[in-house]
Amino acid sequence: MLTQQEQLRYSRQIMLKSIGEDGQIALRNAKVLIVGMGGLGNPVSLYLAAAGIGTLLIADGDKVDVTNLQRQVLFTEHDIDESKADIAAEKLQLNNSDVTIEVIDEMLDDELCDFYIPTVDVVIDCTDNIQTRYMLNTHCVNNKIPLVVGAATGFDGQQLVVDPRNDESACYHCLFPESKKAPVNNCQTVGILGPILAIVAGMQSLQTIKLLTGNKVHVNQLNLFDGLSNQWQQFTIKKQANCKVCGS
Repeated sequence: MLTQQEQLRYSRQIMLKSIGEDGQIALRNAKVLIVGMGGLGNPVSLYLAAAGIGTLLIADGDKVDVTNLQRQVLFTEHDIDESKADIAAEKLQLNNSDVTIEVIDEMLDDELCDFYIPTVDVVIDCTDNIQTRYMLNTHCVNNKIPLVVGAATGFDGQQLVVDPRNDESACYHCLFPESKKAPVNNCQTVGILGPILAIVAGMQSLQTIKLLTGNKVHVNQLNLFDGLSNQWQQFTIKKQANCKVCGS
């Protein structure tokens, strides 16, 4: 049962038939891992803390740099050279003191994934590192934990949900098979406009809330956003039988 204060705080969510009090309780009981506290992780964590997710694990071993301030909206000039995860936790706690914030002040590796991923309900990939993305995908598939992927460069964004609980769900590796020749495209190499990250992060937050509250989330759907034309496109993808991560 929600407290009177929770009913007041989350009243605009609770009045939605697809959320209701049961959905809000599900959010309060949920545990979510956000990997990367950069341009995607900042708004994702803000929206999920504000929505009343009970426990947020935020993982990032980086420090705030002046070049981050153009798009990483949790940070200020006073935070430069400080731990991103620690500073983000402080700001998120100010937003919602009822949310438990657990800081992982280091870059995730296989050992940390083995420890943390089986303990959460959803993993949100907010990284800009393709190898980390492959690693998260593998661990989520192996542990049957939903993975909400987001990426953005320039004026373009993409978003995908991998739900290994669904036997028909393709994984990230089905869509982008691992290759040593894969191009390295990230904010440092091609640039990024801040609002593009906010749009993709908003979609990641929405998908996460839907997953946690039992609302339908489309798997096998790659969502692409073009910021210059202001258009979303959806592409159907297929689980690959020969995928080395999720294939039979």
